[in-house]
Amino acid sequence: MSRRPRYRRSAQVTPARRMLIMGASALSVLAAGLALVLLWALWTYAGPGPKAREGASTDVVLRQGASLPEIAASLKRAHVIGSTAIFIAASEVTGAAKRMKAGEYDIPSHASMARIIGLIRDGKVVRHLVTIPEGVTSEMVVDILQSSEFLTGSAPVPPEGAVLPETYEVRRGEDRAAVLQRMMDDRDKLLATLWDHRRSDLPYQSPDQAVTLASIVEKETAKPDERPRIAAVFINRLQKGMKLESDPTIIYGLTRGRPLGHGIRVSERASETPYNTYVIQGLPPTPIGNPGRASLAAALDPPRTDELYFVADGTGGHTFSSTFEAHQKNVAHLRAREHAAQAGPAPKAVK
Repeated sequence: MSRRPRYRRSAQVTPARRMLIMGASALSVLAAGLALVLLWALWTYAGPGPKAREGASTDVVLRQGASLPEIAASLKRAHVIGSTAIFIAASEVTGAAKRMKAGEYDIPSHASMARIIGLIRDGKVVRHLVTIPEGVTSEMVVDILQSSEFLTGSAPVPPEGAVLPETYEVRRGEDRAAVLQRMMDDRDKLLATLWDHRRSDLPYQSPDQAVTLASIVEKETAKPDERPRIAAVFINRLQKGMKLESDPTIIYGLTRGRPLGHGIRVSERASETPYNTYVIQGLPPTPIGNPGRASLAAALDPPRTDELYFVADGTGGHTFSSTFEAHQKNVAHLRAREHAAQAGPAPKAVK
């Protein structure tokens, strides 16, 4: 008996199975796409950033109070990040979003977004320094501020002696008047502390008078260790009713502290100005410059001495004396040194 061949019934894909397969395929494609997006985001965050348009870095200024989207937009405009969305997301995820600091940033070419976020989070701003030398006049202080191109606005000339000479750190775009106010506030704080701890028998009627004497001390010597001693000389002269006879007060009365361009002449020593302490009795009406910390401290806590005179010693310092006779000898010694220096070495004998 012959048998009929058996045929297997072909498997049929049901609609439900077909939907499952399509869904799985779609999920696979979506997962692959998400993986690519994630990889791109990680590369954008941690990989090299854009090249600087010019030079080795890009200068970016972030204003005070800027929001995170504004910061991201500023960085994108400056061509230092490639994506504002990833910058915002990365800042939020890392916790840096709430710690962003305003200021000027120097972003290296090809810096990663991770590095840029770290710079802004840690406040690694560009440091701009303004140095006010000790003894400069208030007009000179304003000249220094005006010549600082990274500042803005204008500043009025403050009262003489109202500024504390220091090196100040400032931000690009900071207002000159605000910087000047900071310098004045620092002087007020220091002066208040020194005044509270001053020597008890000083002949000052106000802290301003102490600043005036300190400004004269500042101009008389460039050696910090001499300032207390010079202050003591002037204090002793004030207490004895003697004129201060300070050369820098002559110069200030004639030029408001600008260089004379020559040595003080005899006629200038007798000039009738309110500042010339060879003519007036006591202190000038205002300081003759802005004294530094050491001179202010010297004027408010000088040592107790009986010295009344000092004269240059020819080496950058001074020789002090308590009597006019000793002072005259010191002056003669200085003149002899100056004469010897002008004469030069003696000629060699001809053999």
